[in-house]
Amino acid sequence: MLGSSTYTGPRYVCWAPEGGFVVSEECGDVKVFGSNHRLVSSISSKYRHRFGNPAGVCADREGNIMVADEQHQKVHLFPKSGSPICLVSKDLQRPTGIVCSPQGMLLVADSGDNCVKVFKYRVRPHYSSDVLNTARGSPQLSPRGKAE
Repeated sequence: MLGSSTYTGPRYVCWAPEGGFVVSEECGDVKVFGSNHRLVSSISSKYRHRFGNPAGVCADREGNIMVADEQHQKVHLFPKSGSPICLVSKDLQRPTGIVCSPQGMLLVADSGDNCVKVFKYRVRPHYSSDVLNTARGSPQLSPRGKAE
């Protein structure tokens, strides 16, 4: 078991790019662990962010962590450095799972709609260091439809 006394109601887990992993907890936090399986940070503490009910988590190659908040009906991106960015704030009823692709696509499992919603969260190829189009401080996020 990996740090079993460190969790409070673990829900979802994903690998982090540098060999660690990320765990969402039903008590309202998301924790990041290093490759040595030791706690590196708490997203709530590091970014001063309040989750309602963090569910699905995923991390991209650049080390950004994305979290689906089931209660607040949003998906946030937490960059390695900088402030959190709300990626999706509309048309989600109960986002429970997410996954991102190297091409910048974000799939959100929405249990409230009984479907998977597809978004594009990155407008540049994955090898670019500028992963988000931050013109005027907000990413270009475009819905790509539903997969039912």
